[in-house]
Amino acid sequence: MSITVTVSKDEIIRFEKLKAISQIAPIKERIRYFESKYRCTFGEFKDGIKREREDFERWDDYIEWKAYIESLKDLESKIRDIEDAKDVRIT
Repeated sequence: MSITVTVSKDEIIRFEKLKAISQIAPIKERIRYFESKYRCTFGEFKDGIKREREDFERWDDYIEWKAYIESLKDLESKIRDIEDAKDVRIT
């Protein structure tokens, strides 16, 4: 016996958007952690770290912080793409 499930385009868009939003929350929390730890924005930290002598802990934090910033940008872009989606296909 097969079951037919009907899902609207809006439901798929809402689901995909909520999935992306749920991934953003922990990323923003990690970004806030680094902003609090270093009492500056990522841009300020990036400028400062390049002028300082080598500090492995700070460089490790820089790499991790940068990855969170890039992940946040990617997810925000994905949300915009989802909101602008004209054609939704299930594969």
